[in-house]
Amino acid sequence: MNERGLLVDCLRRLNRMGVTYYLTGSMASNYWGIPRTTHDLDFVVQLPMSAVPRIIQEFSGDFYIEEAAVRAAYQPPHQFNAIDTRSALKVDFWLPKPEPFDREMLRRRVQATLFGEPAWISTAEDVILHKLVWNRISPSDRQLGDAAGIVAVQADALDKKYLRQWAQELKLFNELERLLSGEIKPKNT
Repeated sequence: MNERGLLVDCLRRLNRMGVTYYLTGSMASNYWGIPRTTHDLDFVVQLPMSAVPRIIQEFSGDFYIEEAAVRAAYQPPHQFNAIDTRSALKVDFWLPKPEPFDREMLRRRVQATLFGEPAWISTAEDVILHKLVWNRISPSDRQLGDAAGIVAVQADALDKKYLRQWAQELKLFNELERLLSGEIKPKNT
């Protein structure tokens, strides 16, 4: 099982469950920008506590997933994972936080088709901003390179007003301007 196969498998399971979700992280930046290899998937899922047994059931068998870890995700850091036993690849699931930007990312998610499967994915602008947030938490050329790759590919299609508004709110304005000006360049893959 490679990353592509794992993504399709997870999309099928999430779609079957009928939960509100979106793909984010490196796979989302691959969709909007310059692809690179990645060894995990990141999903944001709205998961009511009553749906915990359902996600455990849906991902059991081919995944190592702990019910206690899923239940613990209702507290910070609002995250749990499932390990694909066929490949040892990891799937991170994040519950949306109540912060305005997290709510906006969920509201703005868009539908796409990824490798033949219907999928919800975060917008290019939100992936850029989220990559900048993660770079502030844990500085990484990879986060900046992913964001720069989206800027390079999407260019004039980006909603720069939206980007600047949220960059101001998130205190990322200087980093965003460095990206938009081309000062931060995408990494060669």
